[in-house]
Amino acid sequence: MKRGRPNLRRIVQKEIIVILEKLSTPTTIAVISKEISKTLNRRISWNTVQKYIQELVESGKVQAIQLPHSKIENKSGLVVYTLKK
Repeated sequence: MKRGRPNLRRIVQKEIIVILEKLSTPTTIAVISKEISKTLNRRISWNTVQKYIQELVESGKVQAIQLPHSKIENKSGLVVYTLKK
């Protein structure tokens, strides 16, 4: 049996998956970090959420979708995230 408090990585990664399941559209890191901060009642940094989302992308649980830039041709735009199907 594990003892002590769970580390932040497990808590945030679990919350990321819950939020992505709840939202039907692909979302950005900013939206995910706001939702996690609301749920946990403490401020979670954008960089922290980005780091843990990147780990979930590498493990194959989350899919990153690169969108084209809205105004400049041949330039990459936002990256949105969704659960992998």
